[in-house]
Amino acid sequence: MFARVLGSTLTQVLRSVGLVLLPTSFISLLAWATAGSSSGNTGDPLRASLWFWLGAHQIPFNLVLPPANSAGYLSYLPLGGLIIPVIAIRSGLARVINRLDGDTSLVPLARILFAFFYTALGTLFAYFSSTTSVKPNWYIAPIFLFAITLMCVATVGRRLVFGAPILYGTRIIALLLGIAAIALGISIFINLATVQNLNLVLEPGIIGGLLLLLLNILYLPNAIIATLGYFSGTGFAIGAGSMVAPWSFHLYSIPAFPLLGALPHGVFYWALIGITVVILSGALLVSWTVALNIRVLIQSIVVSVLLLAAIAYVGSGALITDAMSAMGVSPWKFTLSISAELILGAILALYVPRIGRR
Repeated sequence: MFARVLGSTLTQVLRSVGLVLLPTSFISLLAWATAGSSSGNTGDPLRASLWFWLGAHQIPFNLVLPPANSAGYLSYLPLGGLIIPVIAIRSGLARVINRLDGDTSLVPLARILFAFFYTALGTLFAYFSSTTSVKPNWYIAPIFLFAITLMCVATVGRRLVFGAPILYGTRIIALLLGIAAIALGISIFINLATVQNLNLVLEPGIIGGLLLLLLNILYLPNAIIATLGYFSGTGFAIGAGSMVAPWSFHLYSIPAFPLLGALPHGVFYWALIGITVVILSGALLVSWTVALNIRVLIQSIVVSVLLLAAIAYVGSGALITDAMSAMGVSPWKFTLSISAELILGAILALYVPRIGRR
C-alpha cells in the first residue's frame, strides 16, 4: 500500500513540476532564439527555464553583475507567478487522491510525500542550476518550497471550515487590497500616456512586447501592495534612498518598466484620505464581529496583523543592483501603520457610541 502511494505521488509531483517547467522552457528558448547568444550554448536557456521556475516560487538569487563583477541580489519577484505553481500542485495532489479509491486513511501520507518530493526536486533545481553569475539561494529553497507546497496540499481533498477570526480577518484584508487594486487601475488610466511612453522607450518588438506584457501582469500584485502602502500613509520605495508617499516624494531614477508609469509625480496630501478608509475598515470589522463576542474581534485583528506582515514581506525586496536594493513597502512600517489604523477604527467603533449614549 505504501509503494502504491509512493509511486502515484512521485508521478504526480513530476507532472506538477512539468506543468510549470515546460511553459518556462518554451519562453526561455523563444527569448534565447530571438535575442541571440554570444556563446550559442543551448544549456543557457535550459538553466534559464529552471531560474524562471524557481522565481515563480519566490526563491531569491545572488548575482554577479558584469563588467565589474559587482554583487547583486534579486528578491523582488512577481507575486503573480505563484498562481501557476499553486494550480499545478493542487491539481497533482487531487489526482493522487483520486487514485487512492476513497481510502482516506492514506491521504495524510500522500500530502506529506507530495510536499517532500516537490521540495526535494526544487532544491535540486536550485543547486544544480547555479552558475558563476547567477546563484539561486538553494539553502533557502527548501523553506520556501515546503511552505508553499504544504499550504497548497493541506487544502485539497477536504472541505475547509474556517473559524470566524480567520474568515473576518482575511475578508478585511481582501477588502483593503481590492480597494487598492481599484486605485491602481485609476492611476494607470490617468497616466496612460506615461505608460505608453515607457513601452516605446523599450521598443520590445512583437515577441518582446508579449513577454513584457506578461511580466507587467505578473507584477500587478506587487503594485497593489505598494498602492495600499501609499494610501495608508507609509509609502513605498523604488530604489535606495527613495520614498514615494503622499507626504514625501523622493525618486531618483526608475527602471523603464511600463507599470511604473502609474507612479505619482509629486506630493499629494489628499491621498492621505486613504488612512480614513483603513480606519473605517477597522470599524467595519467591529460591525461584523461584535455581534459574536469581543474575543472574536481581537482574534480577527490578530489574524489581520499576521496577514499584513506576510503581505509586507512578499511585497518588498531587492531588484538586482545596489541602486535598486530597496523595492516595495517597508515590512515593519507597512505592518505597524495599517495595523494601528485598523485597531484605531475598531476602538472608535466600540467606544464612540457608548460616549454618545452617556
